[in-house]
Amino acid sequence: MVDVVDVVDDDGAPHVSPLRFVRDGSAVWLWSLVKSQRWVNLMRDGRVSAVVDDGREYGDLRGVELLGRVTAVGDVPRGDDSHPDGATAEHLWADKYSGGSFMSDGKHAWLRLDPDKVVSWDFRKIPTA
Repeated sequence: MVDVVDVVDDDGAPHVSPLRFVRDGSAVWLWSLVKSQRWVNLMRDGRVSAVVDDGREYGDLRGVELLGRVTAVGDVPRGDDSHPDGATAEHLWADKYSGGSFMSDGKHAWLRLDPDKVVSWDFRKIPTA
């Protein structure tokens, strides 16, 4: 899961929501419900901060924060036909989450996150005493 923080909610407050994601090497692809507060916020202002992290014990913690903008790709919601720009994401999604086949439910659409800044940490690299 990636935790996505929209820049502002209706009242100007941050809005955090977890989403499944795939990464194609240059962008992070998010599959989002289009009838959600998250979608409304992101269409109004596409700036986001997203965090992917892993680890349970302090010495195992690691992660990455991505700051950038999201844009909707393809039909909203996604229909029966794939958009060429989202084809790679759909193949990656199918392999990661659906046993090799991608199915659209008519309720979701693709968001492409193009990071402007990436910050990472890895506590496994901290020397132990």
